Amino acid sequence: MVERDGPEKRGRLSRPLVLDAAVALVDREGLAALTMRRLAAELGVESMALYRYTPGKEGLLDGLIEAYFAEVNARLRTSAHTDLQEPEWRLELRRIARAFAAAAHAHPEILPLVATRPLTVPMARRPAPVLELTEHILSVLGRAGFDDATTLTAYRTFVAWNLGCTLVDKRQVVDNPDEPDPLLRLGLHRLPAAEYPRLRALVPRFADFDDEREMLAGLDSLLNGIPEPPLDAFYGDGTS
Repeated sequence: MVERDGPEKRGRLSRPLVLDAAVALVDREGLAALTMRRLAAELGVESMALYRYTPGKEGLLDGLIEAYFAEVNARLRTSAHTDLQEPEWRLELRRIARAFAAAAHAHPEILPLVATRPLTVPMARRPAPVLELTEHILSVLGRAGFDDATTLTAYRTFVAWNLGCTLVDKRQVVDNPDEPDPLLRLGLHRLPAAEYPRLRALVPRFADFDDEREMLAGLDSLLNGIPEPPLDAFYGDGTS
């Protein structure tokens, strides 16, 4: 959480500080709480002071996307491969998937925005951290030796699975978080057993599963459908 700055500290305001405060506010209270006035109060400044760093509420939403992907890229710069038995391109895609899932776990309230808002603007106008990660994924696949068509297919497959899987996992709404019984905790006891027998029977799987393991297993299944390039030409460059 960003510490409030009083009037005497207003000169220290910056765009990263504003975005950090916005992320902390949304993490704590959800997207509905994010307004220019509320954010200014969090920072201990007048609302007008924020317009130097963001054009308004819509700009703040774009800033949340920027901050989210900047965190994913930062995680990539500090992580490493954990398995050397696979082709480098697959290892790197797994590493990216883990970094994205970690950011989703840290900021579940921002995740729906991540899934929808970038689609409302042309690619070239998306925040730099989004483009940075996109370029990295495409470069990983290109250096592995895939042709352009296969690179784009693999990229779209990877992004669709990674985003869809994290959305399903992190946006599951719990009916009663204090209830130890999974059927009651998820509220599925309200569904008639005769009409939804399989849904109710799978409650333990809904309530208690290894989300990272299942995400990576599903990703592997999808990537298995992509033929290996004739020559593994991946050269890690340490960038994200």
